Amino acid sequence: MKSILSLQALCLLVVCCTSNKKTPAEALIQDMQLKRGEVISCGPPDQQFGSATFPVRCGKEVAADFNLAISLLHSFEYDEAEKAFAAVIDKEPGCAMAYWGVAMSNFHPLWTPPTGAELEKGAKAVRIAQSLPMSDRERAYIDAIAAFYKDWQQVDHGTRTLAFEKGMGKVYSEYPDDKEAAILYALSLVAASDPADKTYEKQKKAGSILQALYPEQPQHPGIVHYLIHTYDYPELASQGLDAARKYASIAPSSAHALHMPSHIFTRLGLWNECIRSNIASVTSAKCYAEAVGIKGHWDEELHGLDYLVYAYLQKGAKDSARRVLDYMNSIREVHPINFKVAYAFAAIPSRYLLENNMWNEAAELEVAPAFVPWKNFPWQEAIFHFTRFMGAIRTGKMEIAKGSAEELKRLEDVLLDQQDRYKAGQVAIQITTAEAWLAFRENNHAKALQLMKQAAEMEDQTEKHPVTPGAVLPARELLGDMLLEMGQPSLALEAYEKELKQHPNRFRALHQAAVAAKASGDTKKATAYFNQLLAKIIR
Repeated sequence: MKSILSLQALCLLVVCCTSNKKTPAEALIQDMQLKRGEVISCGPPDQQFGSATFPVRCGKEVAADFNLAISLLHSFEYDEAEKAFAAVIDKEPGCAMAYWGVAMSNFHPLWTPPTGAELEKGAKAVRIAQSLPMSDRERAYIDAIAAFYKDWQQVDHGTRTLAFEKGMGKVYSEYPDDKEAAILYALSLVAASDPADKTYEKQKKAGSILQALYPEQPQHPGIVHYLIHTYDYPELASQGLDAARKYASIAPSSAHALHMPSHIFTRLGLWNECIRSNIASVTSAKCYAEAVGIKGHWDEELHGLDYLVYAYLQKGAKDSARRVLDYMNSIREVHPINFKVAYAFAAIPSRYLLENNMWNEAAELEVAPAFVPWKNFPWQEAIFHFTRFMGAIRTGKMEIAKGSAEELKRLEDVLLDQQDRYKAGQVAIQITTAEAWLAFRENNHAKALQLMKQAAEMEDQTEKHPVTPGAVLPARELLGDMLLEMGQPSLALEAYEKELKQHPNRFRALHQAAVAAKASGDTKKATAYFNQLLAKIIR
């Protein structure tokens, strides 16, 4: 028992914060340099986005420009892809597929639905493309994206995404030798997959298509990129590791390509690789903003910071996570302000407080920054209220807890009115968790456990959104916390171990599992879990 306690004490000493007098930006950059082992600087763009060849009817003089645009599109560099397609149009206004490219650049199949302005632009591009001469093959591509934009004012995004999948399926079947058709069909399958489908039918089909293409086109950015998205699930993640370790070298000029491998690294608990991936992505995003004259910060930088904080926390690197948080709090302007920017601003402070059990600070967390229009991001705003709730309920501030629970219900209603069932479902998990802990504080243990188990099952049955590395505090982990407080450490240990199977190497889950094992008298497991924690910190 003495060795367990000494290991626990050593873990706490190693992760203790240290002070620094540098500005938030200076502190973060120095920390990133130390982790990366080199000086961070912005050099001239070298246009390394992989190799994709997409034969089109347009003239040979625009072929290289079109292939660059396709490569950018495959790495979700949507702004730059649209510019590249526009450059093709400038040179050859009659190139129908360049307008197809503009429409594809405004689709964002694995991100949040396009805005009204993007939908208008994409629909207009489709209409122009349809009016121009084209081959039968090109018409099939244009018909597929046209199906997505058709009646966009009346038909919901999910239905139109399924229409795109059907359209690309037709291209794929009619042109079996067309590699780009196969790649984009695989993307459409992942985009149209049901987050509640635990058979992963469409993802597995997409994976088989992409795996078959990879040996012939190892430098194609879309193949490895979409393999990562295809396998971005706990049950499938190991199949995406080779692609994750390859993608950054294929498209090193893309901040998104540098970030995407961390999706698989996060799923597998490979925190050092995740940290390196996002340091490279954040650096690239800062360089891009500087190169194109973005005033303030680019959205992709915030996205990388979110994953970076998550990885630091899983290493027990509380000081490094704090430096990212301080840096984020120093940011005063971001372009564009979109769903992933709002998510990062909500998730980064919430993760830092909740994963470190900083309940008093969590109870006082405010919705910020003010320049984000939070009314446009109800799901992200809910993260603040959930964090306030958990901080308040754990510190006995019942009025704050109840008020935060009411805010969660209000935001769920907003999302239901918007017919955004997925995000409403995510908030519903938070509401059920809140109801469980309220029942627990009212000494209704049976109701509390029933609700907390329900929340954990709800979370197990739906997949995380691609924007996030994971829940700000997993429901099953909170079930373990509740069981610990109820004096049931053996059952708590079961909950933590089940959580660790879904999300390997989570620092807090490992720590709580060690505490639960120690409390239940299982010294062997307790020692093993504390040793795992210590190894994570030292490496």
